[in-house]
Amino acid sequence: MRVVKIFAPLVCLFSLFALPLAAQWEESGDVPYVPTPPEVVEAMLKLGGVKKTDVVYDLGCGDGRIVVMAAQKFGARAVGVDINPERIKEAQANAKEAGVTGRVEFRQGSFFDADIKDATVVTLYLLSSINLKLRPKLLKDLKPGTRIVSHSFDMGDWKPDKEIEVSGRRIYLWHVPANAGSH
Repeated sequence: MRVVKIFAPLVCLFSLFALPLAAQWEESGDVPYVPTPPEVVEAMLKLGGVKKTDVVYDLGCGDGRIVVMAAQKFGARAVGVDINPERIKEAQANAKEAGVTGRVEFRQGSFFDADIKDATVVTLYLLSSINLKLRPKLLKDLKPGTRIVSHSFDMGDWKPDKEIEVSGRRIYLWHVPANAGSH
């Protein structure tokens, strides 16, 4: 009983700070940086069917781990987009250390404004609310058949073509339909 008396106020205090923080992220379009575990990165790329001929875009690329693995392990060309200049520097350093600088590119800026038309696979680890805001751009800019893979967060009423679980985390796959304007 004593643990509950101590724990309950802490939970209330945490929620007072966490909810406004989450709302700020959603309103501004920012997403907290949380690295994806390597086994989940690999599963995302496998679920997306990534191969040498693909161009993989990671929107909100953080330290570049998805981009680096797409190039290093799958032989794809890959592009990471992140708004944070420190993350872009870190991603570039990681690509250099992995020896894949010739197959990857990192662009600083908003993924809402990014030119993604040449992507054949797009990876996301954003919030569901951000995925929903990004969905019209994905459907407008991407060619039919382009694969979209999201770690942990869905696209609302757009049901995934496939869904798997890896290390307790959900991964979703969608294919851009020929009638993309209807979503």
